[in-house]
Amino acid sequence: MDAVLALFDRGRDFQRFVPGLAVVSALAIFSIILRQLPGLSMLSPLILAVLTGMTLGHLYRLPRAFQAGIGFAGRRILRLAIVLLGFQLSAGQILAVGLDGLAIVICAVAITFIAMLRLGALLGVDARLAGLLAAGTSICGASAVAAMSTVNRASEEDVTYAMAVVTVLGTVLMFLLPAAGPLLGLDGRAFGIWTGASIHEVAQVTGAAFQFSDAAGETGIVVKLTRVVMLAPLILVCGLWLRERASGGTEGAPAPALPLFVIGFVAAAIVNSLFPLPGDMRANLMLLTTFLMSIALAALGLQTSVSRLRAKGMRPLVLGALGAGLIVGLSLGLIVIAERLA
Repeated sequence: MDAVLALFDRGRDFQRFVPGLAVVSALAIFSIILRQLPGLSMLSPLILAVLTGMTLGHLYRLPRAFQAGIGFAGRRILRLAIVLLGFQLSAGQILAVGLDGLAIVICAVAITFIAMLRLGALLGVDARLAGLLAAGTSICGASAVAAMSTVNRASEEDVTYAMAVVTVLGTVLMFLLPAAGPLLGLDGRAFGIWTGASIHEVAQVTGAAFQFSDAAGETGIVVKLTRVVMLAPLILVCGLWLRERASGGTEGAPAPALPLFVIGFVAAAIVNSLFPLPGDMRANLMLLTTFLMSIALAALGLQTSVSRLRAKGMRPLVLGALGAGLIVGLSLGLIVIAERLA
């Protein structure tokens, strides 16, 4: 009898999530459909989900009954999506980049992230927002922003602002780099490394690299996915650093919990390395990952205040632009050095 009552209670607990989950799922589906329209294909479903969520939240205030499901999507489903993202990565991809490509990626990610934190402090940008912009610029755009927000406890407005900045700047780079590549005399492999190591989103790298050549496109995707692998150590180190800082009394908020979803992300990548998933299964899993991430970011958009977003000002945008310029120039410089040493 006790077991039956326990199941009943669990079912009743789940029911309170249903209204909110239904809304964010509908927004995610709408965002994926919206991306099929001409002119919107360059935008990821993730940023479209944030924008549609913001629009609905601005036009209509959802009743309290929806909040439990929205909060669940913005936290738990987001973590699940990040774990599933690990199944798109493998040790073989990293090896395919080569030692020079791997060194370029590691240096570009580490230097850009640290430099943006320093620049953010100089510009007077809030440390949490600067951390989101640094992660999104140095790693993989909206996904990295979302992952970083789970450990530095940034507000919904900070996350939305950071996603907007990295999306806009990544789109600009998607058009600028293919125009600059021939002028710089880069071959297909070098250009692929450049785009993969510097442009923010995977879709943007694909669009830029394949404009140059098929070889550049293939190299760019592999380098970009290798850069995504850096998400795990970056989030883990930042989470542990913030935890130590809080326990040392320099931060008022309680110490963040150990980001177990990062461990899941690494475990998924290891499994995919040892037992590679079939192509069709991996493609379907990527669709599921994108859908779950869109659900989570639609929830984020619903919780974002437009007035608070405007209050962020222009300084974070300047920081994002400086970071984008830094990673582009740094990556190019490292590629030139590597070619001369070869």
